[in-house]
Amino acid sequence: MQKLEQISSLMLTLVVSILALSAPAAAKSPRDIVSRHDRNSTVTVDHAGWDRLLSQFVKPGADGLNRVDYAAFKARGHDQLKTYLLSMGRIDPRVLNRNEQFAYLANLYNAKTIDIVLDHYPVRSIKDISLGGGLFAAFTGGPWKAKVVSINGVSLSLDDIEHEILRKVYWDPRVHYAVNCASIGCPNLGSRAFSGAKLDVLLESAARDFVNSPRGVRIQGDRVMVSSIYEWFKADFGGNDTGVLRHLMKYAEPLLAAKLKSIGAIANHDYDWRLNDIKTAGGL
Repeated sequence: MQKLEQISSLMLTLVVSILALSAPAAAKSPRDIVSRHDRNSTVTVDHAGWDRLLSQFVKPGADGLNRVDYAAFKARGHDQLKTYLLSMGRIDPRVLNRNEQFAYLANLYNAKTIDIVLDHYPVRSIKDISLGGGLFAAFTGGPWKAKVVSINGVSLSLDDIEHEILRKVYWDPRVHYAVNCASIGCPNLGSRAFSGAKLDVLLESAARDFVNSPRGVRIQGDRVMVSSIYEWFKADFGGNDTGVLRHLMKYAEPLLAAKLKSIGAIANHDYDWRLNDIKTAGGL
C-alpha cells in the first residue's frame, strides 16, 4: 500500500512537472522588447522599402499638409508594404542603439497604421475602423487597442508602441510628431522614413512643421487655439498650459512666438479626425 502511494505521488509530480513545462510563458510587457539597447551598436535597420513607398504615395500640399494617395497605394504598393512589415517583425530591437530603436518603432507604427487603413479603404476616418480591443476601443473607435504586430514573441497594439514604449521609454515629447494616426489633424506623415542617423534632425523638422501649421496652433484675435494633442498629452509637454506654451514657443516662427508670449494663455483645442486622404478636401 505504501509503495502504491509512493508511485501515485511520483506520477502526480511527473504530471505537474509536464504541465508546468507545457504551460505558456507568462505574458511579457511591451517594454520588454526594448528592455536593453547597445549604445555602441552600429547595426542599422533597412527601411528602404518603406522610404520608397512614402516618397511615392505621400503628397505634400501647398497648405503644409501631407496627404496620402490611398487609392494608388492600395492598388500599387500595398503588397510591398506588407513585405516590409514582415521584415520588421524579424528585427530584435535590443541589438540596436537608442536612435535606431526609436526610428524602428516610429516607422513600424506608421507603416502598420497605413496598412490597416488600406485593408479597410475607402473609409472617411480611421476611427471608423474597428479591430476589437475591448469595450474602450468599441466606445472610442479606431484600431489602436487591437494586437496587430509581434516583436520577439510579444504581441503589440499601436497603443502599446506609442504609449507603453515610445512615450515611457524615451520620454521625448517629439514622439507626438513622429507617429501618425492617418488623420488631417495629426502631425504630418513624412515623405521619408525615419533613420537613426538622422533622427534628431527629422524630429526637429516635424515639430517645427506642426507647431507652425494651423493644425498645431492658430491665433484667433487674442485667443490661442491648439491641437488637442497638447491637451490629451499635456503631461508630455510640461504638465500645464505654461509648459505647453513654452514648448510651442521653442519651435514657433518669430511672429507666432511673439503672439504666444503676448497672449500667454490657451483658450481651447480641437482635432480633425478625417482621413488624411488626397481626396479629403480642406483642412485646418
